[in-house]
Amino acid sequence: MTDAKDAGKPPARRDRFRFDWDDVSVFLALARHRSLSQTARVLSLTHSTVGRRIKGLEAALGTKLFERTASGFLLTDGGEVLLREAEGMEAHVAEISAAFSGEAAEVGGTIRVATMEALGSLFLAPRFVGLYEKNPSVRVELVTASHWINLSKREADVLISFPRPRGHRIASEKIGEFSLFLFASPGYLARFGAPASVADLAGHRFVDYIDELVVISAVRWLSDVLRDQETVFRSTSLVAQYHAAAAGMGIAMLPTFVASADPRLVPILTSEIKVKRDFWLSVHDDLAHIPRVRTVLAFLKDLISENAAFLNGVDGS
Repeated sequence: MTDAKDAGKPPARRDRFRFDWDDVSVFLALARHRSLSQTARVLSLTHSTVGRRIKGLEAALGTKLFERTASGFLLTDGGEVLLREAEGMEAHVAEISAAFSGEAAEVGGTIRVATMEALGSLFLAPRFVGLYEKNPSVRVELVTASHWINLSKREADVLISFPRPRGHRIASEKIGEFSLFLFASPGYLARFGAPASVADLAGHRFVDYIDELVVISAVRWLSDVLRDQETVFRSTSLVAQYHAAAAGMGIAMLPTFVASADPRLVPILTSEIKVKRDFWLSVHDDLAHIPRVRTVLAFLKDLISENAAFLNGVDGS
């Protein structure tokens, strides 16, 4: 029965919020895993429940949050806005829980790190165990590519690149550098002779990139020091070049983190030929405040700093 004094007033809203808070956690999981099946598995839900919860959230907010593509569920512009807010909510909830439990909030969640193939596969991958030992709830997805990774489109959360990336609201910091030298196998040198000077390189065989398929010009490091050399093997993959050189195919310009600790390769003319590149660590402004992102950024900065000698020397130390 309606009270007389309430007559004519609009009915009071029974829902203070337009959405179910629990649906936000489902949204976060799908945004991170991009797959209904993986999201359902992580949350111990069925595929249909995940789909229903997302549709309910989209209806409550009046906006489409995901586009379903061949590569998985990708965030729309509205989804990007909600992701920033939802991750802030998640971090704040963790801080509240820690404040009342008397314990430090555990850093956890998935973070996608992107970098060039050789750095990711040969240097970073085996060293991420150090991150996991201190932060067992963090999960890294390592993306290796020979093209530019777009942080603005959330293709990754964190990027380590050789040239400094450009983009809207991208924070970048130089965190170190690495050196490249010419390397060849002992078998190759026994067959073709060890060059005693730069002039001697004219008669040697080389391994290099496929020039017309190079997307990032900073990897044209061999051309920094040599021109018109005889190249007998080319590949878009630095790892392939590394293995070809180790097998005796020819001389290759390789980063120290790739070749200096491999007994199958020896450096050549190190006092005369040396190339340097910078390491740039980048993150989108919207992600820099998230605890797991801050943790991984700090880990990567420390890792590059602690390995400075190895990254710039040829003795494998």
